[in-house]
Amino acid sequence: MERVDCDVCVIGAGSGGLSVAAGAAQMGARTVLIEGHRMGGDCLNYGCVPSKALIASARAAHGMAHPGDLGVAPVTPQVDYAAAMAHVSRAIAAIAPADSEERFEGLGVRVLREWARFEDERTVVAGEHRIAARRFVIATGSRPMVPPIDGLGEVDYLTNETIFDLRDRPEHLLIIGGGNIGIEMAQAHRRLGCKVTVIEGDRALAKDDPECSAIVLAQLEEEGVEIVQGQQARKVSRTDNGVAVETDDGYYAGSHLLVAVGRRVSLDRLDLDRANVAHDRAVIVGADLRSTTNRRVYAVGDAAGGMQFTHVANYHAGVVVQRILFGLPAKARRDHIPWCTYSDPELAHVGLTEAQARDRHGDGVEIVRFPYDENDRARATGKTAGLVKVSVVKGRPVGATIVGAEAGELISTWALAMTNGLKMKAISDTVVPYPTLSEINKRAAGAYFSPRLFESDMVKRVVRLVQTIIP
Repeated sequence: MERVDCDVCVIGAGSGGLSVAAGAAQMGARTVLIEGHRMGGDCLNYGCVPSKALIASARAAHGMAHPGDLGVAPVTPQVDYAAAMAHVSRAIAAIAPADSEERFEGLGVRVLREWARFEDERTVVAGEHRIAARRFVIATGSRPMVPPIDGLGEVDYLTNETIFDLRDRPEHLLIIGGGNIGIEMAQAHRRLGCKVTVIEGDRALAKDDPECSAIVLAQLEEEGVEIVQGQQARKVSRTDNGVAVETDDGYYAGSHLLVAVGRRVSLDRLDLDRANVAHDRAVIVGADLRSTTNRRVYAVGDAAGGMQFTHVANYHAGVVVQRILFGLPAKARRDHIPWCTYSDPELAHVGLTEAQARDRHGDGVEIVRFPYDENDRARATGKTAGLVKVSVVKGRPVGATIVGAEAGELISTWALAMTNGLKMKAISDTVVPYPTLSEINKRAAGAYFSPRLFESDMVKRVVRLVQTIIP
C-alpha cells in the first residue's frame, strides 16, 4: 500500500471539496482529493445543473403556449422529452471539464478515484493508498432521503439522481415532497406535457414566507399541477399502469413516482468513529467548521450540517481555506445566506422570514413591501406577478423574500446588505438603470422611508420653515 503525505486531504469532489482543493493547491499546499463516485458531485450531475437545464426547456415550451398579451399568437409547442433530456446531458457535459480530474491534476492536486475511510485520527485509506495529512476536509455532500413509507421498497421510484436518466415522458408524475426540488420538477414536467400531482405532508414550500410561496403555488395550480398539502404518504403500491400513493385522505395513481422529501448527509463509508470525529446526522462542528473532537478534521457543505446548498458549500470552502492555509480566525455565518426556488415565478429569500423576525424582535420589526406590478420593466414585459417583502429592524434589513421574475438575481442586493450590515438608506440611495427589475429593491427601500417623510407633521413643519428662510 502506497503512503501519501500531504498538507490537506479533501474527501469528496463536489462543489465544496473542489473549491478547497483548488485553493489549497494553487496556494502551495500539498493537496490530495479523494472521490469514489463522480467528479462535480450532486450539483453538476444530479442537482443544480440538470434541474435548471430542464427548467429552461420547460420555460421555452410554456412561453410558446403562453406568450402573454404581447401581440404574439400562442402556438402549441412540439415537446420532445428525450431531446429536452439530451439538452440536460449537454449542459452537464459542457460544465464537467471545470470539475474534472484532469483539470485538478493540472492545478497540482493528487486525485484518487476511490472511496475513503478513516483508519485513525491522522490517516485515511483510499484503495491502495494510505494518506497521512495535517488537515482533513470532509466534503462528502448528501444523497436523497428515502422515507420509511410502506411499500416504497417494492416499487420503482425516481429521485433527483435518476429522474434525469428518463427519455420517455411520464404520463402522470406523482411527487412525494413539496420542497424546492419537488416544486421545480412539478412545474417543469407539467410544462413538458406531463400530468403532475404533488403530495406534501406539511405545507408546500414550508421553509419560505407563506404569503410569497402562495403566489408560486397558485401559479402551478393554474398551470394544472395538483398540489395536495397536509397529507402524509402512508403507502405506495404498484398498479397495472404504474404506481399509487395512499394518504390518510386520498388515493393518487400515476405512471411514475418521484421521491423528493429531503437529503441525507453521506457519512456512512467514512468510519468516523475510528478518527474520533463526533457526528449525528452530520459532522459536529463549531462556527469554524472544525470537528469538535478531532482538531485535524473540518467539514464543509452538507457534511457540516445546516443549509444544503451549493453556494453554502463554496462559502464554507472559503472559510476553511482561510483557517487551514493562513491560520485566520474565520467563522461561518448563516444569517446572510440566500436561497432560491427556480419556479416561475421564482421564489428567493435571505435572512429571517416575517414570522421569525417578529418572534425575535417583536414590535421592533417593520415590514415593507413593493409589488412587481408597479415596476415599469415588469409592466413592459408582462411579468407583473410578485412582490419584494423586507423585514426591517432599526433601519437595517434582517430578512427579505422576493417572489417574481428573476427573484434569484434580485435577492443578491439584500444578501449584500445583510452581509455587510448596510442600512435601508444604502439601498434607497443606490442609482440603478431604468427600466430594470432592480428598481423594485430600491423602491422597497424607499417604501420604508415614505411614511417618515410624507406622513410626518414634523417634516412638513421643517419644510415650511425652510421655505420662509431661503430667499
